[in-house]
Amino acid sequence: MGEILSQDEIDNLLKALSDGELDVDEVKGMEEKQVKNYDFKRPAKFSKEHLRTLEFIYEHYGRLLSTNLPVYLRKSIQVAVVSSETVTFSEFTNALANPVVLGIVEFQPLSGNLIVELTATLAFAILDRMLGGPGLPLEKNRDFSEIEMIITEKVMVIMLQLMRDPWKNVVEISPVLERIETNPQFAQVISPSDMVAIITLSIKVGDVEGFMNICLPYFTLENVMDRLNTKFWYSTMRDDKGENYEEYLEAMLKRVNVPLKAVLGNSVISVDDFIHLQVGDIIRLDSKVDNEMKVYVGNIKKFMALPGAKDDTYAVQVTSVIREGE
Repeated sequence: MGEILSQDEIDNLLKALSDGELDVDEVKGMEEKQVKNYDFKRPAKFSKEHLRTLEFIYEHYGRLLSTNLPVYLRKSIQVAVVSSETVTFSEFTNALANPVVLGIVEFQPLSGNLIVELTATLAFAILDRMLGGPGLPLEKNRDFSEIEMIITEKVMVIMLQLMRDPWKNVVEISPVLERIETNPQFAQVISPSDMVAIITLSIKVGDVEGFMNICLPYFTLENVMDRLNTKFWYSTMRDDKGENYEEYLEAMLKRVNVPLKAVLGNSVISVDDFIHLQVGDIIRLDSKVDNEMKVYVGNIKKFMALPGAKDDTYAVQVTSVIREGE
């Protein structure tokens, strides 16, 4: 609704028109305010800033999944956030396949629930890997057996516990898996017309790729919506570590373990000689005793060094640093 003029303002405007101080054509030429349609069936409760902050949170969550799940699956895991959007809860449930893995989660201490969805393709690939298989999905979807549901529940609990750390800059949470449903009709935790934020993660287990959808109802996040902005998120990160945030990061990086190897030289021998190697055997290398050795950090050649010993331990003395591009 436009601004309402008082009687005095109307009198002043008419006087300005009559005195020639204000041109009628100038008044007509004033650009009218654009009217934006508002859909009351789809209220805009999540802003772009809210969605962007949720993406930050689940990018962190994705990194935790990719480093922790391989311990249980014994296979490389790649996780990435692919999209974020707001829809009504009915639109989310109508788009679900059947069967599907739906984890109903109590997002304590916040009121309400959130839903974690795993596509059947991804769920069966994880199950196959947990049971000793190569991690392949089923050729044809079917319902989950009781044993498969128990295993899936244990994997889901592990995944939910990793959600604590990414959310701690907003609120300290304790997610609890209430139950798992495979039929979308039994996952009606809020009104169909309520708005939810959907964060979609792409999860690749070996060669099998599937999706995980995190359904976050507005009702659940209502009490912390004012904290779901990047400014608050980053400021909280700094406050937790004090004023010396850069020094904290530098100290953390200095404690990271990296593989370091010094290569004396290379040699080619037959498989038969390799099998019959014994203590005291001599292998001729392609380098001389006084030649410098290459020292690798990971797989990157970083230093040149000379071999030696310190006390009773073999050691190397760094002679030069190899810069990037050399």
